[in-house]
Amino acid sequence: MKARKTVLIGFLLATLIASASGSAPTMPDEPAVGTFGPDVVHLSGVRNIEFGDTEGELTARGVLEAEPEAADCAGQINGLDTVGPVFDHDRLVLMWVSPPMRTPEGVTVGTSLNTVHARYPAATALTAPQGTYRFDGLLARQGDRAFLFLHDGRIVRKTVAGYANYAQKLFDEGFGTC
Repeated sequence: MKARKTVLIGFLLATLIASASGSAPTMPDEPAVGTFGPDVVHLSGVRNIEFGDTEGELTARGVLEAEPEAADCAGQINGLDTVGPVFDHDRLVLMWVSPPMRTPEGVTVGTSLNTVHARYPAATALTAPQGTYRFDGLLARQGDRAFLFLHDGRIVRKTVAGYANYAQKLFDEGFGTC
């Protein structure tokens, strides 16, 4: 009886320590969950680029390479070829991201839908209109920000991060398609 109690207390302590550290064990071939780094897009932005920054601010800081001929989207982000910025009235509102960019939970283009559901269990399913060539989506919202994962029913095909209302508008109307 005493040995069982000791094992139970040890298990509870290990669980508390893992919870307090904010990390959960992952399989060796899985990306780390809750990670930070140069290839991670957060709901605040990526690296030193934040949603809400203006094109002028980003250009002045040398972050944005302006492309005057781009009609709907402004230039390329220097050093981040896999991030496509989308601006509305001079403010950064969305980013299209491709590998190696990923969310803090390790989701990126090519991630299985089962993994997305596991990492974002509260995500809202969005159904593309029938007769279109658009992807269905999952909107993982947190406050006024969200990740939009466009998928083919098996894997993520496109990943978008930014303001939730713009992500929803993108899905509904095609806003910000570059």
